[in-house]
Amino acid sequence: MRKLKYIVYKEGKHDVSQCLNVDISSFGNTIQEAIDNLVEALELYFEDKDAADNIISIKETMMGETLIHV
Repeated sequence: MRKLKYIVYKEGKHDVSQCLNVDISSFGNTIQEAIDNLVEALELYFEDKDAADNIISIKETMMGETLIHV
């Protein structure tokens, strides 16, 4: 069993959940649905035993926001 970190953010009318340890994301109509769908997507992803080699270890997280000129 592994502990994975994720974030949830609003995109349009959906909530998007994105895993920070592997490049997997999902969405739902509610935050909980987005999280549940992410868990399901991660379980499917890790059915491939070699996928565990792609996990990035993240000890601490901090969320920030910045402005850039584009």
